[in-house]
Amino acid sequence: MGAALAKLRDHPLDAIVIGGSAGVLDVLRVLLAALPASLRVPVAIVVHLPARAHTAIHQSLQSVTTLPMRQADDKEPLQGGAIYFASPGYHLLIESNGTAAHSLDEPVYYSRPSIDVLFETASEVYKRRLLGILLTGASPDGAQGLQAIHDAGGMTIVQDPDTCEADTMPRAALSRLSPDFVLAPAAMAELLSTLSS
Repeated sequence: MGAALAKLRDHPLDAIVIGGSAGVLDVLRVLLAALPASLRVPVAIVVHLPARAHTAIHQSLQSVTTLPMRQADDKEPLQGGAIYFASPGYHLLIESNGTAAHSLDEPVYYSRPSIDVLFETASEVYKRRLLGILLTGASPDGAQGLQAIHDAGGMTIVQDPDTCEADTMPRAALSRLSPDFVLAPAAMAELLSTLSS
């Protein structure tokens, strides 16, 4: 684990993007709790939810972290040290000036928001200074986007499929690329706890 920690410390970041679906809330509780209060980069997250979902994910997870957490508004500048969730029914994109954007484009793998859309647009903006994390999920969404992050020189983490409630998502990513890390949630949390800039 020491080599992994060193690799992450030596890779400067401007943003973190995370995606998942089935079983992801339990994993997010572990990961978000590990983020240090001194975090200086924004975190954008896509979780597959129905368009009419009544549950506000950010409200159910806020108790695990002191970092501010909310749904990203259209045209909202992403602030360092804040956690942003995609709104149900809208794709979340990152624009070239670092602001969030909503889109009603067609669903990807039957989902809007799409992990691929967030990851691909973020990779265009942040390039190698981006960390992409793909978690448990029951569709291939996110694999192509993680590939885009990898191709842009960013850092990539995939949840160990053996620890997933649904392993379709991480296995789809592993069939496309060799990520920097394949980790169980506890090990991912250990890495994230070292981030401060």
